[in-house]
Amino acid sequence: MDLAHLASAARDVFSAKLVYGEPVERDGVVVIPAAAVFGGGGGGDTDALPLREGAGFGVLARPAGAFVVRNGTAKWVPAVDLTRLGLAAAVTVVAVARVVAKRARR
Repeated sequence: MDLAHLASAARDVFSAKLVYGEPVERDGVVVIPAAAVFGGGGGGDTDALPLREGAGFGVLARPAGAFVVRNGTAKWVPAVDLTRLGLAAAVTVVAVARVVAKRARR
């Protein structure tokens, strides 16, 4: 597979359908889920003979939030990653505890 073919395949993968999910309608409210999507890579060496190309491809998708459409008005509702929030809180508690312990020893 050459880089041009890989780039074409990546373009097909990174479409709006990957970022925005199917709208869900219930009780007159439409919810359109959205994700943050990252990935891709490639390279080549035109100075060496034979010509060399290489590529790697990985996709990371994470929920970003959703557009909520109610009564003709759209509102962005961000997704909250409780795992990441909990980890940040734990790191903060440990850092504060270390600072307090260091000051107590003085």
